[in-house]
Amino acid sequence: MTSVSLVIPMYNEALNIGHAIDVAVEALEKYAPDYEIVIVDDASTDESPAIVAAASQENPRIRMLRHEHNRKLGGSLKTGFAAATKDLVLYMDADLPFDPDVIGRAIRALHVTGADVIAGYRLDRTMEGLRRTIYSYCYNALIGVLFGWPHRDINFSFKLMKREVLQAIELKSEGSLIDAELIVKAKNRGFAIQQMGLDYFPRIRGTSHLSSPSVIVKIFRELWTLYPEMREKQRVILSPAEGEGPVASGAARSTNGSFVVSATQDDKNPER
Repeated sequence: MTSVSLVIPMYNEALNIGHAIDVAVEALEKYAPDYEIVIVDDASTDESPAIVAAASQENPRIRMLRHEHNRKLGGSLKTGFAAATKDLVLYMDADLPFDPDVIGRAIRALHVTGADVIAGYRLDRTMEGLRRTIYSYCYNALIGVLFGWPHRDINFSFKLMKREVLQAIELKSEGSLIDAELIVKAKNRGFAIQQMGLDYFPRIRGTSHLSSPSVIVKIFRELWTLYPEMREKQRVILSPAEGEGPVASGAARSTNGSFVVSATQDDKNPER
């Protein structure tokens, strides 16, 4: 049976989070009855935490983790990913940028293609306006140039992955660079990534904080700091360590349960 951890970062989403939980539960019960929803409250100042607390009282599969101080998207996702316990992990923004019912199609795509990550991209994002469309195009192009792999929509919040992908990489970004860091590091460790087009629903309630000048500045500051590490190629060792059983998805564990990776120099590993 497929099990899924849905991670939702949340900051002042009182107008969206209740409905997001309802439709997410509907989809998860349909496609992955063994599920949990991990909501990370990033020091919200509105009624969002109270709404989630009420939902968790009705459904024990809903958990809320709270930050005392605002840590932005990257910090929230790292907290949520670390708390995930199911075989597959998906993250979704609280403003419902896609219909959670696509979880079924993504799980099927993971099985059919043999991929380790299904990364969604927006089939049409022009509804956001010209400025954000140009920003997205330039950022995707920059990540492709810097890391040698074109990605159609690196910052879109739909990423369904096997949990061993998260166990094999160390995410360090505290801001919105975390999407690119996740995809680039997963690819550099040999995990297979497939992209899947999705219908996109622009936000109509609440305020987005992900395209402000401070967020963009933080992306480039972290990119400058993490660039050497993100360029480093690492290979997940395929054979299990002595005393371990077979390891799923081509990832190996050491005797203490951690994944074993082998670092190589960038110029010794051609781009894939």
